[in-house]
Amino acid sequence: MKNYLSLLLAVGAAMPLSAKTISEITGPNGNLMVKVDLKSGKASYTVQYKDQTILEPSPLGLITSLGNLSEGLELNGEIKTKSIEDTYSIPTAKFSTINYVANEVIIPLKDKKNNRFEIVFRLSNNDIAFRYNLLPSNGKSYCRIERENTGFDFPSNTTTYITPQAPALIGWEETKPSYEEEYTKNEPVGSVSLYGVGYTFPALFKIGNDWALVSETGVDSRYAGCRLGESSKDGRYMIEFPQEGENNGLGSSEIGMTLPGHTPWRTITVGDNLKPIVETTVALDVVEPLYEASQEYKYGKGTWSWIVWQDESCNYDDQVKFIDLASKVGIEFILIDAHWNYQIGYDRMPELIKYAQSKNVDVWLWYNSNGYWNNAPQGPKGKMDKSYIRQREMQWMKDLGVKGIKVDFFAGDKQETMKLYEDILNDANNYGLMVDFHGTTLPRGWERMFPNFIGSEAVLASENVYFSEYHAKKQVECSTIIPFIRGAAASTEYGGVFLNEYFSKDNKTRHKRYSTDAYELATLIHYFCPIQFLAITPNNLDEKPQYVFDFIRDVPTTWDETKFVDGKIGEYCVLMRRKGDKWYLSGTNALNKPLVLTVDVPELAGKSVKMIADAKDRTSTLKDVKVAKNGKLKLEMLNEGGIVVFE
Repeated sequence: MKNYLSLLLAVGAAMPLSAKTISEITGPNGNLMVKVDLKSGKASYTVQYKDQTILEPSPLGLITSLGNLSEGLELNGEIKTKSIEDTYSIPTAKFSTINYVANEVIIPLKDKKNNRFEIVFRLSNNDIAFRYNLLPSNGKSYCRIERENTGFDFPSNTTTYITPQAPALIGWEETKPSYEEEYTKNEPVGSVSLYGVGYTFPALFKIGNDWALVSETGVDSRYAGCRLGESSKDGRYMIEFPQEGENNGLGSSEIGMTLPGHTPWRTITVGDNLKPIVETTVALDVVEPLYEASQEYKYGKGTWSWIVWQDESCNYDDQVKFIDLASKVGIEFILIDAHWNYQIGYDRMPELIKYAQSKNVDVWLWYNSNGYWNNAPQGPKGKMDKSYIRQREMQWMKDLGVKGIKVDFFAGDKQETMKLYEDILNDANNYGLMVDFHGTTLPRGWERMFPNFIGSEAVLASENVYFSEYHAKKQVECSTIIPFIRGAAASTEYGGVFLNEYFSKDNKTRHKRYSTDAYELATLIHYFCPIQFLAITPNNLDEKPQYVFDFIRDVPTTWDETKFVDGKIGEYCVLMRRKGDKWYLSGTNALNKPLVLTVDVPELAGKSVKMIADAKDRTSTLKDVKVAKNGKLKLEMLNEGGIVVFE
């Protein structure tokens, strides 16, 4: 690290401000570098990786009720630097033990009115995190943040893999934005987004041969969830606050903050290949748990009738069938979805839960989040948005032994919505409940911040495959995109493993499934979430070989290590994950032709492994395979196919 403060002081404070590098910070191995400049009272930063420009001079600052903290700036004391090393354990991430090593710089600034704040940068070998610390100034202990002047200025040759932000109150029953739009694919910067209101996090950019994943983390009730605005023609994206129309137009899009306070961390993961993107943990590295887990939570897989049998299946008799299915397969949970409150009823639910427990199956229950912010009719409604009602409901669930809740239909990122997420999670932990969110925002460091948080949808997930043949045809392609973007940032509750040939209860009508059976099994490894709700149905037990269900039963849902093996975004992807001393490999092929790969898997060198691969009829075959002593392994996948390899 280099500190230019002494040079600036030697030149003299009266000297007119021109472009000056006030701080230069590198990651521990020296490949990643950030320079922070002051020019004419405005702060900016640039990013380089192995001497290649990732971000050109990009603006820094905020507009607040105290003043404009993006102009008329000057240094306000000593720039501080330090090294950080933090080892922590977490059961709900893609690595169970993480060693975070980074360099930090804190740059103190003030404006002409003596409003004080700091810009903090942390750099590890491939990750940048930065935020603003706002300090009490001029007797003020609070402020309102009207907007940010934070930007990401990419070179003009950059292309994008990002999802457009949806306008407020569009979509089914006015439930968007819900982070379920399609990704751009190698689209030039400067293109106008689908709806003209910018893009959601995370966002992946390709700069020549380099990659950069931009996101944010550490968002709770003290801030709003942000997004990227529309790109300028030459590639500058600015931070934007939620749209006014979110939350049905009620509540502010601005931020209220007590002082001292801080913004969330904005993160940039950089690499000259996709491995650092897939394996990043920066969203967790720079946050801390907000409370302790009230108990040791147990994870696993569950059946889920709704995804194929839909709303009408959430009745007593059909749920018994899916409880029996979970019991026969040997998996841990059942998710009872929307409408259970009147299709089963509160009076009969204790009986159903007791039946599930007699089969060694624990229960999750679905809830509608909404008060006034969407028109979704599914119930139970009005149970999650008020504290005293929510706690009474959670006590009822705790008494019955319910293990978790899935809460749906949020459709907004305002500060008050972030507070609702936080309050649901905190109350649920007090009653021993895990939480999964659906129709929701991106989780921003929540796996570490909230110990009972399991995952969120926030992606074009399995329900869209059911609803539309268009998405059924795109399903495998999504698996070659999501691990590099959404799956890189946070746990992803996808809800896959369809084994029906058709997306219907009778397995004969509606549109067909285009993916292979081996692909569907691969999604259990490909998509990471500590609780995975599966699309298998009772009829599958008579239609598929026993080894399919043995694999479903035995494959872990929590991992000690994650590794990117090979892939090309939008075409194919091969990942490995480790649990204990056993490795599991998943591959998916989105090409319109079969794919043969030879991959390097030194972890399996010389070992005998099991392989579930595509059969010619698009079902699957189970093989015993010996991995070469040099760790080379041949993988063959059909078009829209997949493969799993396991010890």
